[in-house]
Amino acid sequence: MNASEIYHQFQQGLYATSWPEGIAVIAGIISVWFSKKENILVYPTGLINTILYIYLSAKGALYGEASVNLYYTVMSLYGWFQWNRKDTAQHPLLQISFSNKNWIVLQCGFFLFFFILLLLILQVLRIYFAEDVIPLADAFASASAFTGMWLMTRKKVESWYWWILTNLISIPLYFVKGYVVTSFYYLILLILAFSGLISWKQKTSTLSS
Repeated sequence: MNASEIYHQFQQGLYATSWPEGIAVIAGIISVWFSKKENILVYPTGLINTILYIYLSAKGALYGEASVNLYYTVMSLYGWFQWNRKDTAQHPLLQISFSNKNWIVLQCGFFLFFFILLLLILQVLRIYFAEDVIPLADAFASASAFTGMWLMTRKKVESWYWWILTNLISIPLYFVKGYVVTSFYYLILLILAFSGLISWKQKTSTLSS
């Protein structure tokens, strides 16, 4: 597929975009922007995005992504609580930090567990319920997103690496499913993830200096 065909498909997808997808995309971009800024509004705006994408993902037989957004919804409530905790001087108790070795092992194990679990579930779904499921890509994107979201609730810098992986897989995944605008949305999120990674690294350097 050449650039002209991709543009034509994007144009068609833009015209065919439903209002739930449009609102979800806008809310998602705003939410990631707030996360880059370490702003608590990442969570209420993110909830709008995730609830709408549960519906959209299930409709497109992206059951792994639907489970991700259900997980996002629950973890957004948890993250909202964690980020909002303050000490007696009203300073946030949770600070941006790098993962130590134990955290790195833990997050890799977390990813592998959900990747294998989701891959097996999606393989069964493809055989018995939905032939258009894409198990490997969907499971990978979902498991990396699970990991990224969990680490973000703990303000770990490494969460951005998992978001980058999620976005790289989700761009073609949603494109082939016909959600062209969502595919472009993940491209924007990929750019924001790199920006967020740089921003959080700088904040960590400032805190440690």
